[in-house]
Amino acid sequence: MSETLLEMRKITKRFPGVLANDEISFDLLKGEVHALVGENGAGKTTLMKILYGLYSPDSGSIHIKGEKISIKNPKEAINCGIGMVHQHFMLVPPFTVLENIIIGEETQRFGILNEEKPAKKIRDLMERNGLIVDMYAKVEDIPVGIQQRVEILKILYRGAEILVFDEPTAVLTPQEAEELFKTFRQMTAQGKGIIFISHKLDEVLEIADRITVIRKGRVVKTLEGKEASKSLIAELMVGKPVLLEVERPDVSPGRVILEVRNLDLKDYRKVAVLNDVSFSVHAGEIYGIAGVEGNGQTELVAVIAEAAPMEHGDILLDGKSVANWDVRRRREAGISHIPEDRHRYGLLLPFSLAENLTLGMHHRKPFVNRFQIINRNKIQEHARRVISIFDIRTPSELTPALALSGGNQQKVIVARELSAEPKLLLAAQPTRGVDIGATEFIHNQLMEAKKDGRAILLVSADLDEVMSLSDRIGVMYKGRIIKEFAREETTKEEIGFYMMGEKEHGRN
Repeated sequence: MSETLLEMRKITKRFPGVLANDEISFDLLKGEVHALVGENGAGKTTLMKILYGLYSPDSGSIHIKGEKISIKNPKEAINCGIGMVHQHFMLVPPFTVLENIIIGEETQRFGILNEEKPAKKIRDLMERNGLIVDMYAKVEDIPVGIQQRVEILKILYRGAEILVFDEPTAVLTPQEAEELFKTFRQMTAQGKGIIFISHKLDEVLEIADRITVIRKGRVVKTLEGKEASKSLIAELMVGKPVLLEVERPDVSPGRVILEVRNLDLKDYRKVAVLNDVSFSVHAGEIYGIAGVEGNGQTELVAVIAEAAPMEHGDILLDGKSVANWDVRRRREAGISHIPEDRHRYGLLLPFSLAENLTLGMHHRKPFVNRFQIINRNKIQEHARRVISIFDIRTPSELTPALALSGGNQQKVIVARELSAEPKLLLAAQPTRGVDIGATEFIHNQLMEAKKDGRAILLVSADLDEVMSLSDRIGVMYKGRIIKEFAREETTKEEIGFYMMGEKEHGRN
C-alpha cells in the first residue's frame, strides 16, 4: 500500500449565500495522479485554494504524511512541499528562464547573484523530469508549452512533492499534452503525487490513477482510473446522463457568406499579427480555426466583428465589402458575434437579462415605437420566450446577468446572437469556462444554426471542440492560415504539428 502524502478531511467552506465545499474528504498517495473533476462552481478550485493557503477552511483539517498542519498562505504551502501550476502562468516575461525559476530563492555572495549553483540544480531537475528548456532564454521569447515547463521547474526547484495542475492542457497542442503526461509519469516514478484538474475527460482517463468527482460542493464518488468511463464520469458530474457526441446534421454547404481576402494587420508596436489571411465560409457550414492562442485568432475576429482597422485586404459578406462599415451596420447586415470574453464584451453584468437579450436589437421594432420610445413589455416578452427556448436557468427575465452562473451567462449571449437570425455567426471560444451540460447545449445550438443555413466561423483553443463541430479547419500559426483541411481528412495529431509550425506550408 502506497504512503499517503496528503489528506484533506471534511473540509467545509462557506461564502455569502454559497456552500462551496461541504465536508469534502480527499487524499493523495505517493506516486499517483489523482484527478479532480466537476462542473464549474462544483468546488474544485475552492478546495485547491484552501490547500495552497489562499483560503482558510471554516472546518476540517489538512494532513501531510500523517501530520496535521495549518496553511495560512502560499509560502507556508510551499514550505510544506505543495506546489501549484496555475492556468495563467506566474512568470515575469522580461526575465530569463533561470531568473524566473530562482526568483525569491536567490543565493548571493557579496551582494552578487550566484547563478552557478542554482543552474546545476535546475539542469539536474530538467534531466530527471524531461523538462528541457534553454535556461538563458527570456520567457517572453519562448512558446506557451515551454513556459509551462518553467512553471513546473519553479515548483520542483522549491522541493514540491505534492503538485497541483489546474487545467494544464488548455493551452497545449496534443503533442505538448503528451509530453506533459510523460513528465507526470517521470515525477510519479520519483514518488511525487499529482492532483490533476481538467474538464477533458479523455485526458483524465489516460493519465489518472484515481478520479474524484465533485458536484455542488460534495464528493459524489472516487473511482479507480481502470473502472471509469467518459459517460460514467460525465453522469456523476452532472447528475444525469450526458450525450457526449454531437449529432451532426447532414447539410450541403450553400453560397459563400463570408470571404476574407489577403488580410494584413499590425499591432500597436507595428508588428504583423495577421499576414495575408484568406478563407471563405459557406451557408450551412462551420469553418473552424485551430491554433495555439496568441497566433492572431483574437485579432481576426476583431477585424470581422468589431471593425478593427486593418492594413490591407477585404472582408465580403454575401458578396458585398463590409471593410469600411461600422459595427452597427455590420450587425444590421447579419453578423452576430459570441465574444471570447463574455464579461468584458458580451454582457452588461448589472443589467437585467431582458436588457442583455435585446442588446444590439434594442433600437428596432417591436422594442421601440416610431418615436423611438422603448417598449419594456415587448422587451420582457421577447426575453421570456428566448429564456424558455434556450433553457436559461434564472428566477426571472428581470434578474441581473451577474447573478447567473458562467454557463447560463454564456447561454444568454448565444441566445441573443442566434435569436438575431444572422447570416454569419462568429463564435469565439463559445464554451470557454462553461461546464459539460452547458457545453453540450451550446454545441447543439451551433448545429441547429448550421442546419438553418447560417455560416459559422468557430474559433476555439479546444482542439476537440474544433474537430467535433467543424466541416473545414484552417490552422493559424504566427498570424497566417498555413493549412486548410476537410474535417474527415485529418487527425488531431496532424493538426497539432501544424499548430506548432512544424509542418508549415505542407513540409513534412
